[in-house]
Amino acid sequence: MRKGWEMFKGNIGEFIGFTLICFAASIVSSKMAAFGSLLFSAIAAPLYAGYTIAAFRIMTGQELQFSDFFKGFNYFLPLFLAGLASGILVAVGLVLLILPGIYLAIGYMLATFLIIDHGMEFWQAMETSRKIITKNWFAFFVFAVVLFLVNVLGALALGVGLLVSAPVTACATAIAYKEIVGLHSAEW
Repeated sequence: MRKGWEMFKGNIGEFIGFTLICFAASIVSSKMAAFGSLLFSAIAAPLYAGYTIAAFRIMTGQELQFSDFFKGFNYFLPLFLAGLASGILVAVGLVLLILPGIYLAIGYMLATFLIIDHGMEFWQAMETSRKIITKNWFAFFVFAVVLFLVNVLGALALGVGLLVSAPVTACATAIAYKEIVGLHSAEW
């Protein structure tokens, strides 16, 4: 988390600005009833992938431009399909007995990173993520719980804390990916 905080502090304006855009997109889509919800579901994964691309650029010493936060849309189809497939599988797992859903939710944590960093298709990224995480599943589970709690604390601060906690936890996850998998590409 400390490294995520340091990354955030070094680019605070960009991260807060992007987080405000994410919040605005979520709020606007929620006001559009079913169509808005469907629309946001379609763009959420590529939009949030902006955190990943920004973190990758910072970790590799590349200059961060605000437009980099929107490069997740360059990976729209595999990110959308990974989000859709993992959402369905996690939901089915939660309905069946809760534990399979939790296992899959944790197991697919690295799929976005693999799509962006390795150019994998959605299913290959999901399966690769699951195989990597299964080796140390409990450690990833604890990490996910910490990320969740940090964001809950951010939400409890009248939601304003999420302007900090959302990008910090996204950066921390990108750093964890780099430490476990390494960075493959420099073209994000």
